[in-house]
Amino acid sequence: MLRKLLQNKKRLFLIVFALLGLILVRAFENELFYDPFLTFFKSDYQNKPLPNYDSFLLFGNLLLRYFLNTFLSLVIIRFLFNDKKLMIFSSYLFLLFFIVLILVFFGLLHFSERPDYLMLFYIRRFLIQPLFLVLFIPAFYYQQISR
Repeated sequence: MLRKLLQNKKRLFLIVFALLGLILVRAFENELFYDPFLTFFKSDYQNKPLPNYDSFLLFGNLLLRYFLNTFLSLVIIRFLFNDKKLMIFSSYLFLLFFIVLILVFFGLLHFSERPDYLMLFYIRRFLIQPLFLVLFIPAFYYQQISR
């Protein structure tokens, strides 16, 4: 697979460009996105109350960040595996996971008197970081070699 990538420099460039995009989204998260939970979860949060937040602004920024990560992840999947159907399947999975995770995240925030902070932390982590890409690449690679 690596030999194929080296033969097609355009694909390799696009994969590296998308990876760089993911790194930049992470590096400038404080400047680009509204997320009061960034500093909250960096501190000793277990005994502190949740920070004040604007639900609509938080949802919009989570959506924007998830969309950016998803777009860049789909570019990587498309050019790494060179399979358009796999990219379309992945986009449906990304959409499904976003709907489930965002509902659970805001459900915990709004309907729990004292939400489980660890669960909030991990759900938010899946929303703001490209962890699904890390899960999808080995799964798709295994599927490809086992055909």
